[in-house]
Amino acid sequence: MDAIVAWLESHHVNEWTVLATLALLLGASLVLLFVNRALKNWLEPAGTRIGLRSESMTLFGRVVGIAFWLIVVLLVLNLWGVNVAGLWTVVASTAAIIGVGFLATWAMVSNITASLFLAIWRPFHLGDMVELLPENLKGRAVDRNLMFTVLREEGGSLLQIPNNLFFQKIFRVDGS
Repeated sequence: MDAIVAWLESHHVNEWTVLATLALLLGASLVLLFVNRALKNWLEPAGTRIGLRSESMTLFGRVVGIAFWLIVVLLVLNLWGVNVAGLWTVVASTAAIIGVGFLATWAMVSNITASLFLAIWRPFHLGDMVELLPENLKGRAVDRNLMFTVLREEGGSLLQIPNNLFFQKIFRVDGS
């Protein structure tokens, strides 16, 4: 015990820092216990209604727990005098990059899915005049790929319309 006290004193750690750390860890444990219980009470009925598997709900609870403990560790490090400003920046930057990645992935997946539905339902064919309303984007459909439908305007310029817009906007087709 004397060795621990000597080490703490040599690193300028007083008993208040140790007590505050223990209180923070105890408080965080209790908060996480209540959060997990609330998540379980909320996720089980919601998951049943929307058809989530229990593994997905468990994974969500674990991700919340890991994120919570990461924040607690950063707070403890800050309490002990470690400068964590750089770590907060890394954590925030990583979260932003992940968010942008999910947004980009969603946009690609929605356009690819819309392309599949356009190919199945064929609301218009290549060569048809297509007009997106209310934007008044109008042209002859000349090409369609996984991401875009290409319309040639009367002036000859090409419009590349994301495929998912055909499921979000009203459009008019003139087959002549």
